[in-house]
Amino acid sequence: MNRSMIHAANTMSQLQQRLDLISHNVANVNTVGYKKREATFSEMLYQQFDNQFDERFENNRLTPMGIRQGVGAKIGATKLLLTQGAIQQTERPLDVAFSKAGMFFQVLVEQNGQQAVKYTRSGNFQLTPVGQNDVMLVSDNGYPILDANGNSIVFSREATDITITASGEIVAQSANGIPQTFELGLVQVNRPQLLVASGGNLFELPPNQNAEEIVNELIGVRRQEAGIQQGALEQSNVDLSKEMSEMMLTQRAYQFNSRSISMSDQMMGLVNSIRS
Repeated sequence: MNRSMIHAANTMSQLQQRLDLISHNVANVNTVGYKKREATFSEMLYQQFDNQFDERFENNRLTPMGIRQGVGAKIGATKLLLTQGAIQQTERPLDVAFSKAGMFFQVLVEQNGQQAVKYTRSGNFQLTPVGQNDVMLVSDNGYPILDANGNSIVFSREATDITITASGEIVAQSANGIPQTFELGLVQVNRPQLLVASGGNLFELPPNQNAEEIVNELIGVRRQEAGIQQGALEQSNVDLSKEMSEMMLTQRAYQFNSRSISMSDQMMGLVNSIRS
């Protein structure tokens, strides 16, 4: 196998991963609060052949000395973009949207018998019955939304006129006229590239990592920074036209590399057919 085939084969596997990433973004173009990911490429190891050892004969050379032969490109990193998505008004009391980037709700998720706190931007909340007289605030996937103390938010079943303020305070009027008040558990993400996607439009912290380095809880006066809008939802920040353009470019690059393998195979066939 010659170098052109190695170069193309290595690059094609990485282009396939980029296609998968773009396809995932396109599939979530209508997912509430979804944040897209972008892939950046970097050069793999290369080998240099020095065919000119005397620099005096290369006075006007603008490129590095010798000939460099690489072995393809790879995905250097995938970047999570927390840019603000468009705000769509719904007038539904349990729909809330962040008007600032980097803010997340806290969600309690139970998997394999263990409970873990995860984060989401999706604000299309629901109410689910708990016992006979209460209801609990949950995400669109049915996971409990946590308050500022890390507890589930439970209302009286007869609660009406639910109001959510810009700082994340929930006030529900009960039948006896006594309001029930809660504070949504809110965090600000400082290092989004360390968040781990766990499916269902949720993110979690990586294992063995100090949580304070990645997220900060919004408590006290910092809750005024949340910028929550009631009766609205934040749409995905995926630009469909851009994603389709990136998909076409990636597919074309994949085709070129595939063609390179075919041409290399033909060249090797010609060499092998030569008879002395």
